[in-house]
Amino acid sequence: MPELPEVEALAEHLREHAVGRVVHRLDVASLQVLKTFSPPWTELQGRTVTGAGRHGKHLDLDCDGLHLVVHLARAGWLRWSDTLSVAPPKPGKGPLALRVHLGPPGEGPGFDLTEAGTKKGLAAWIVTDPTDVPGVARLGPDALSVSRERLEELFKGRTERLKTALTDQTLMAGIGNAYSDEIMHTAKLSPYATAGKLNAEALDRLHVAIVDVLNDAVARSVGQSAARLKGEKRSGLRVHARTGLPCPVCGDTVREVSFADRAFQYCPTCQTGGKPLADRRLSRLLK
Repeated sequence: MPELPEVEALAEHLREHAVGRVVHRLDVASLQVLKTFSPPWTELQGRTVTGAGRHGKHLDLDCDGLHLVVHLARAGWLRWSDTLSVAPPKPGKGPLALRVHLGPPGEGPGFDLTEAGTKKGLAAWIVTDPTDVPGVARLGPDALSVSRERLEELFKGRTERLKTALTDQTLMAGIGNAYSDEIMHTAKLSPYATAGKLNAEALDRLHVAIVDVLNDAVARSVGQSAARLKGEKRSGLRVHARTGLPCPVCGDTVREVSFADRAFQYCPTCQTGGKPLADRRLSRLLK
């Protein structure tokens, strides 16, 4: 799933390549991707792109006051092209959900919103105010804007595990499954630590890790083409999606805890005092 650094890089790409261009045409290949019906998607046509930004993990294309807000979900992506096909896509065929022509069809650039797999979560809204999007309205403060003092305030009294708190977008926006693993590893904290019981030293380490991990990822991502962002993200990860490989800090084997539809990775030596965490799915398989 694209997280804060990748969405920021996509926003920067659009600021560089899309701002100042006119939306000539929208091709809707999947009606279910559009979550709003008023204003209609045709209202974007003829408008000039005046800005591009980010709200947590939501991408926002400002078309002269009318916003195309996109959440890429787990398997969605933005694919930029210097020339898009003039032929409208066939609805329901392939991964394409929405195509935005920023020039005459067949002549100018634009981008596709695509989604792999059968489980669809990619969503787009056309609104006059981004906070009209329910997910944006519920967002907590952006992760890169949270000070050490604010982090302590946000976590005060929280009873959930640290992994859950870091990925709760209503608490703090922008951190997902991958970067939460990287942040906890950098801070040397267990994913199962109780968020509201972290002491001052642990909160210090956590705040430094949030800032360093996200800023480093943004620095590596911004300026990359959209096609290279996924690979750039993978290349910078130390524990996430590296189950069975050696930890680059201590050499211990990176472990995994799996759930029904997701998993997280961690290093026992760096994060849990050398003790592997219980993986309930694996335990059930061994019975």
